[in-house]
Amino acid sequence: MAEPDCLFCKIVAGEVPATRIREDERTVAFMDINPATRGHVLVVPRTHARDLHEIGAEDLAAVARAGQVVAALGRDRLAADGITMINSTGAAAWQTVFHFHLHVIPRYEHDPLRLPWVPGPGDPDAIAAAAGALTG
Repeated sequence: MAEPDCLFCKIVAGEVPATRIREDERTVAFMDINPATRGHVLVVPRTHARDLHEIGAEDLAAVARAGQVVAALGRDRLAADGITMINSTGAAAWQTVFHFHLHVIPRYEHDPLRLPWVPGPGDPDAIAAAAGALTG
């Protein structure tokens, strides 16, 4: 099930380009174009759910499993010192796209990220290089 005006549903359907790094029958993981740090990935369920309150238990579990795999990729392939995983539910919690998603954010010992970060456009070449490391 997809919502016709949902950006992430369009990414899942292939209607909007995204740099995908992994996918399975329930989830798609792709690079965030407004990254908080190098290698910032979003994991979404293929089925539309507005937020944590709407996602089904099986899809939530699948997103968590996929997030764990992506976190290991960040550690192993990007030499991240840690990983921050965030889900924001509701505008007051910084949710800006209303399709459930999990941020998997590699953390580096001296990175400047402080929460909440203010999303801003990332460098396309840096995003592509991190995606290459995560998918390679």
